[in-house]
Amino acid sequence: MVMDKIALTLLIIGGLNWGSVGLFQFDLVAFACGGAGSLVSRVVYALVGLSAVWCVSLLFRDRDPVEERS
Repeated sequence: MVMDKIALTLLIIGGLNWGSVGLFQFDLVAFACGGAGSLVSRVVYALVGLSAVWCVSLLFRDRDPVEERS
């Protein structure tokens, strides 16, 4: 459950970043982390990509009725 929330948060960050690239040609992650080639930017990009892979599992998971109440 916690991993799902972390992955979704990273995907939101990635989606907002790609939206800013598409609309304004401005890479927020690169701007905030010292350029697209910096180590920090590459780590953020990799984490967003891994989050996407993790979230694919959300499409195929059955929801536990007890989990839905919380």
